[in-house]
Amino acid sequence: MRIANTEIELRQGDITTVAADAIVNAANSALAPGAGVCGAILRAGGREIFDECARLGGCPTGSAVVTAAGKLPAKYVIHAVAPIYEGSADDARLLRGAYLASLKLADEHDVSSIAFPSLGTGVYGYPIEQAAPIALQAVMDLARDGRTRQVTFVLFSAADLDVYARVLETINP
Repeated sequence: MRIANTEIELRQGDITTVAADAIVNAANSALAPGAGVCGAILRAGGREIFDECARLGGCPTGSAVVTAAGKLPAKYVIHAVAPIYEGSADDARLLRGAYLASLKLADEHDVSSIAFPSLGTGVYGYPIEQAAPIALQAVMDLARDGRTRQVTFVLFSAADLDVYARVLETINP
């Protein structure tokens, strides 16, 4: 789907294999190796990413930081910290903030292609049916500013892909 100069693509797969200028890591606030997407990215990318994360020392929830991509087929890894889902009104603001901070860093580093996982919907427990509209709307809001970008959401399962596809169709039929 194209919005202004931005192409939004949905696919199922392993984000560590996606060739893009930047991939987004579903990071924890300590930028420490974790489970799920975070663990996979740090394992596949190698020690360089881990060392840079250690030097950065952390990242607040709802924000993002950038490192080199190590052995990954990308230039950068953007480490975005989603909230641990509690069902509070603040959850949506922080989740949106993580996506917007990632896209801002992408712009600052002249990234034209970026791949996102579904932030917060794994071990952090954010319901994907609530997270998908926040993620897609954040990307669509920034797409309207005219920046040229390829945004790919790389979803872990067919069920997750289906949720994102239904939401995308609803947001922009």
